[in-house]
Order: sequence, then C-alpha cells, then structure tokens
Amino acid sequence: MHAATSLREARRRAGLTQAALAERAGTSQATISAYESGRKEPSVETLSRLLAAAGARLAVEPAATAVVRPSADRLARAGKTLVDVLLLAEALPSRHEPRLAFPRIRGAVS
Repeated sequence: MHAATSLREARRRAGLTQAALAERAGTSQATISAYESGRKEPSVETLSRLLAAAGARLAVEPAATAVVRPSADRLARAGKTLVDVLLLAEALPSRHEPRLAFPRIRGAVS
C-alpha cells in the first residue's frame, strides 16, 4: 500500500479537493499535496485521520503470502551462486560479427 495513492484515491472518491480535505482534517492544502505526491510520508495515525476525513478507513488485512527474510547464510549462498554464474558467462567464448545486419522490413515507407 502506498500512502500517497491511497490518500489521493480516497479524496477523489469523496469528491474533495485537496483544500477541502485539508479543512476537514485540520491541516493545510500544502501538507495534503506533499503527502499525495510522496514528498512526505504521513504517520499511520495521520494517514488514518486523513482517510477518515475523506470517508474512508485504514484497514489491516492478511497478506496473500508471508514475507520471508532470507538468513545471512542463504544470502551468502545465493551471492556465491551469482558470482559462479557470472564467472561462467564471462568464460564462454563469444563471436561478434564485424558489421551489424538488420532484417529488411517489407512494405516500409521511405
């Protein structure tokens, strides 16, 4: 969830301008603009208050899949595998044509 997008969509669904939402929420239009553009991040409490002023609410829902942070050991193994693949790719012979050839496009207008 992006706070900026959620706030902007809630405000637009409510048919409010940034100034009208700011007045309802007791803040400034410049603050609403900064939140909606992503220049500032509202706290959870502030976002909840702003959404409520727009007739929406902040809800926590279970994720489709859990976020799993890999262990340091797993990251190290993945890093070693990546290095091995890059070294193998670098060791493969490659031949480059001296001139690039492009296929002729039929029906092209000059």
